[in-house]
Amino acid sequence: MKSLTTTALCLMLSTVVAIAQSRYDHYYENLPVELERVTPVEFPKNALNIAQFGAIPDGNTLCTDAFAAAIDSLSKLGGGHLIVPKGTWKTGPIVLKSNIDINLRKGAVIVFSENKELYVQKNDPRDGSKKCNAMIRASKCENIGITGSGVIDGQGFFWRPIKEKKVVRDGKLPDVWDAALAMGGTLKQDDKTYRLWYPFNLNPELGVPNIAATPEIQEKMRPHLINITDSKNVVIEGVTLRNSPKFHLVPTRIQNLIIEDVTIDCPWWAQNGDAMDPGNVQVALIARCHVSAGDDGICMKGGVGEKGVEAGPQRDFLIIGDTVYRAHGGFVIGSEFSGGMQRIVVKDCMFDGTDIGCRFKSAPGRGGWCEDIYCINIVMKDIRESAVFFQSGYADRSAGGRGATDSDDKSKFYPEWSNIVFRSITCVNAHKAVDMTGLKGLPVHDLLFENVSFYGVREGMSMDYVENITFKNCTITPQKDNSIKHSKKIIMNGKDLTE
Repeated sequence: MKSLTTTALCLMLSTVVAIAQSRYDHYYENLPVELERVTPVEFPKNALNIAQFGAIPDGNTLCTDAFAAAIDSLSKLGGGHLIVPKGTWKTGPIVLKSNIDINLRKGAVIVFSENKELYVQKNDPRDGSKKCNAMIRASKCENIGITGSGVIDGQGFFWRPIKEKKVVRDGKLPDVWDAALAMGGTLKQDDKTYRLWYPFNLNPELGVPNIAATPEIQEKMRPHLINITDSKNVVIEGVTLRNSPKFHLVPTRIQNLIIEDVTIDCPWWAQNGDAMDPGNVQVALIARCHVSAGDDGICMKGGVGEKGVEAGPQRDFLIIGDTVYRAHGGFVIGSEFSGGMQRIVVKDCMFDGTDIGCRFKSAPGRGGWCEDIYCINIVMKDIRESAVFFQSGYADRSAGGRGATDSDDKSKFYPEWSNIVFRSITCVNAHKAVDMTGLKGLPVHDLLFENVSFYGVREGMSMDYVENITFKNCTITPQKDNSIKHSKKIIMNGKDLTE
């Protein structure tokens, strides 16, 4: 009887393990290329409540010390779940440790303090300027989780500049511009016509001091909302991220990354308001997420120069069942990807109202190589610019900056856009179907468009410095407005190929 009981117990444990291992397997069915699969991230069963450490959910009392004490206590227990119950918990920066999961229950809001001084770290030896830590950060850890159904709010309005020309619509400025001016701040001329507002020298009653000598320097100090680096086994699940001072979610040099059922809600006018920017990540899943961003939606990064190469390629990456609303690009690679892109599948996604659908951008000094990139079964609608866009001379322009490719050595690391497949894609209402610009001597090459339909476009395709682009069963249908000219126009390397 004892032997039978032991056997039964072993069978039960094996079943539990099998279920855990198969939790994400259904996402990997019917893919065009074999990907290495993510594995579940597990935590000890220990659980502590943030309220046990003196935190008060009134949205005003600073809970920074309580978060630090709770994480330290859990770490001493070997890890577990830090429960954040219903309420508004105001805090400064949070530093995670291995085997820790922050679990936000329904109705829980972690709101980060507007006091910028809390995030400042040591001077940068390169230029003497100061940098700010991410609001939630971890480095060189294993088993990190941010899960649940609550909200994490970065209060980015106190950090981000606002470009007047970006927010003006039909000659009118929205309420956000008036709200910014009511806070005080600093106005500068962005160009001959438009102004640029900085949250610098804000009204004293707001209690938000400057952390730099000039608005331009302070602008470069904006922190990310979540930045996890050089770690293994990271899961972000179920939570809502909003109002980051800069990028919302920046996992960098991660092995085994899972982002599932996450909502990112960022104002459309937010400067550098990227949603997700994973960089040099090996083996990852982004599934069933909903994104609205002030900049790029789901953006693949791969490092700059030799450091990007050392970190390795962004590889075995599955992006499936996601919806991107307002963003500069739905799915994006670049601008920096010197480490390369290998085996990335974007499947069953919708891009609704983005500036660009699939956006590939880079420049000499920042580029890398691509291999086995698939964009399949994607629906796009109301795309303001191009449904598919390639640019090999991208210039990253900061607020108030002139624009530069930010490269130490532009003689190397050229962007090589190749081995990319677009299959079973439907786009309704876009300004342009396809826009590609390669480099002289290094064209965009070896791309396949198969079963792709563009309906209601104003322009067809423009292609300069491209080679070996194959179209199979593809259609371009212009808008019905007969006053729109050249809606089917196709230009390749300066030659008009319109039939």
